[in-house]
Amino acid sequence: MTVHVERPITPIDKTRGLQRELYLAAKRSRERRFHALYDRIFRPDVLWRAWEELRQNVGSAGVDGVTIEDGEREGEEQFLWQIEQDLKAKKYRAQPVLRVYIPKADGRQRSLGIPTVRDRVVQQACKIVIEPIFEANFQDNSYGFRPKRSAQRAVEVVKEALIRSW
Repeated sequence: MTVHVERPITPIDKTRGLQRELYLAAKRSRERRFHALYDRIFRPDVLWRAWEELRQNVGSAGVDGVTIEDGEREGEEQFLWQIEQDLKAKKYRAQPVLRVYIPKADGRQRSLGIPTVRDRVVQQACKIVIEPIFEANFQDNSYGFRPKRSAQRAVEVVKEALIRSW
C-alpha cells in the first residue's frame, strides 16, 4: 500500500503555476494581448519569490543606502508587505539609480547603475510575471538572455549544426 503525503504548496510552486498558465495562454494565441498583469506583480507569492531570487544574487545598496541585510533586519514580511501596499495603492515610485564607475583595463571607466533593493524586488517580480509570455513566442534557436540558455550553449548548437551539415 502506498501512502501519498500532500506536499504543502510553496510560493515557488504558486508562482510556477502562474507562469505556466501565462505561458500556455501566450502559446495558444500569438495574437493575444495581456492587458491586466499589474495585479499579478504585487501578489505576495510573486514578491516573495522575487525577494528570494534577489537575495541569491546579493548586490549593493542603491541611492537609499538600504542593503538586502537591512531588509532582512527590518523583517522580510514587513519589507515585502510595504512594497505590496505601495503597488496596490499605485503609490510605488522607482528611485533614481546609483551611478558608479568601474575602471576598465584601458584606463577608461564603465558606467554602472545600481537600483535600490526595493526597485530590484519590483523589477524581478515584473520579470517573473512577463517572462513566460515572451518565452512562449521566442524561436527555439534564440539564445540571448533567456532562462536556461547561454552563449556557450548557442556556440555548441552552431558547432553541432556545422558538423551535421558536412
